[in-house]
Amino acid sequence: MSDNERGVNDNDEIGLPRATVNKLIQEILPEDIVCAKDTKDLIAECCKEFITLISSEANEICEKDAKKTISPEHITAALKQLGFDDYIEEVEGVNRVHKAQAKQENQKRKNKMDQSGLTQDELAAQQELLFAASKARFDAGQS
Repeated sequence: MSDNERGVNDNDEIGLPRATVNKLIQEILPEDIVCAKDTKDLIAECCKEFITLISSEANEICEKDAKKTISPEHITAALKQLGFDDYIEEVEGVNRVHKAQAKQENQKRKNKMDQSGLTQDELAAQQELLFAASKARFDAGQS
């Protein structure tokens, strides 16, 4: 699938947030080293190219697997296929941490629901009342 088929054209500005790239550069460099703006821009461009390369390869692997969603396994397979084996262990570690955090957040959400003592229907009714009250306040402010 080409970029144009996915709704991406060359004029679209796709990239990493400049503040994020600058922060990473500052964290990596010693305090007594300053990085020129042109160098930061080049690093950001290289990061963008790396991400594009990995995601394109992962997308091809995903399509070969007849899947519609790129999974972490597709990313690690892309890294391996492109010769970035050294990154796989860290990527898998970050993925494990992410899954654990997501599981913990889901558990907190579930516990909060359980502790409310209300059924799903009662919660839905409360939500409808909140929506109605909000709409009434909004409508009152419009006149």
